[in-house]
Amino acid sequence: MNGMNESCKGESEIRPRYVCCHPNPKGTGVSVKFELHPAHEYVEGSIFVTFAPQKTLSSYGELGKIPPTFDWKNSITVRLTINEIAEMLEVFRGYREKMGSEGKGLFHTSECGNTVITLEHRLEPGPGYLFGVSRKSPDGELRRMHILLSMKETIVLSEALSSSMLYMAFGIPKVLSRPERRSVKDSAANNRSKEVA
Repeated sequence: MNGMNESCKGESEIRPRYVCCHPNPKGTGVSVKFELHPAHEYVEGSIFVTFAPQKTLSSYGELGKIPPTFDWKNSITVRLTINEIAEMLEVFRGYREKMGSEGKGLFHTSECGNTVITLEHRLEPGPGYLFGVSRKSPDGELRRMHILLSMKETIVLSEALSSSMLYMAFGIPKVLSRPERRSVKDSAANNRSKEVA
């Protein structure tokens, strides 16, 4: 799914993204968004992952069904490096059951607090992958969110993340302008004119 962001210059920028929305009737659902940030200049590429809690339930209005919404303002965002994406792919491809050292997840420390990102293969309540985040803020507040990715979502996500690694490692290739190459006929004609002169 592609989203549009407005840049400072007023130009629109397309940021590749994939979103999985899992609302539920209790209002405790979660949505997770994966955004590709290709490498550029001296900045390593990454995937930004944002978890958002469900804000409203679905309802019916004058125009029909109103879909549930998610609270993106109170979301948790983490930045995953290319090596951390490789760890996710190890789980998706069956090389290990859980992500991180001893299956305890990935640990991040930032000004937002201490964050743990987890991913594990699950068979119950149905086959899928439980992807979660927990963050303890400097003031001690603990927030947790998790989403059970279906096998279909996992296949799409696995392929998308795998393909994204090229851009995370090398960025988006730029077309370099080169001097126009002369054809063999032009070169031969030029040589003949030099001989005549």
